[in-house]
Amino acid sequence: MDELNKQLHEFRSYLQIEKNASPYTIDFYIKDIEAFFQFLYIEGITQLNEIDHQTVRLYLSYLYNESLARCSVSRKISSLRSFYLYLERESIVCDNPFMQIVLPKDKHRIPNFLYEEEIEKLFFISDLSTPLGQRNQAILEIMYATGIRVSECTNLTLDAIDFDLQTILVLGKGRKERYVPFGSFAAKALIDYINVGRKQLLKKSNLKTEALFLNAKGTPITSRGIRLILNKMVDEAALTIKLHPHKLRHSFATHMLNAGADLRSVQELLGHEHLSSTQIYTHVSKDRLRSIYMDSHPRAKRN
Repeated sequence: MDELNKQLHEFRSYLQIEKNASPYTIDFYIKDIEAFFQFLYIEGITQLNEIDHQTVRLYLSYLYNESLARCSVSRKISSLRSFYLYLERESIVCDNPFMQIVLPKDKHRIPNFLYEEEIEKLFFISDLSTPLGQRNQAILEIMYATGIRVSECTNLTLDAIDFDLQTILVLGKGRKERYVPFGSFAAKALIDYINVGRKQLLKKSNLKTEALFLNAKGTPITSRGIRLILNKMVDEAALTIKLHPHKLRHSFATHMLNAGADLRSVQELLGHEHLSSTQIYTHVSKDRLRSIYMDSHPRAKRN
């Protein structure tokens, strides 16, 4: 197993340095590969070159016997396929047995999103006379206004905001940068927070930090902290929904497309590398679908 662990360590370095993968992505890769190594240990396989198509089929059977969802199995195989591509590149193995595996495609799930009426209630929850209330309002406004990921939100800095052009500079996956515009509501929330609330929070830590969003102790907020804030808002609004940060991203994309934004523009705003990633948002709400039908079909309603 020493040789396997050595290659795994070097693969981690490759992901960090050459691929600029996020820590979240790297953790998934490593966990998937480590789980495969445990399977190999049970099967008595200690060399990467010993793994063939039959070994992979056996591993697939093992995964399905564990009652894993098809999407989880696909992710594990994808991680191992990438690992073997790296091993091929380094001339450690001669071929990639995972390239021969074709998994049945899972049905695309329609992303969960909030209706505009639900989101509207959240904007009246925060106590804007307090530093934390100002911060919470700014987080909600900017995440819904831009559709950024929670990790992108925690990484925002003061100098990333251009109030003249009303844009933010976002550092996305693979450390790719993009500019995303925001509207007047988000601009006001940010100005109020930066000029008042953030300064008060910063006094609690005396840190010299450019991080935009701070926690109650005056240190940079975490992704977990933002999740707790959003769920607290939902509780206070008495909404019977679960709100994770990605749901705001789903809502942003859905509402933009439903209002007539083109797919390519939304792709650019979301920072998707492939258009197929954005196409999952081309669903429309039932209310919107009914509205389009009633307005468009010649015999939908009497004059």
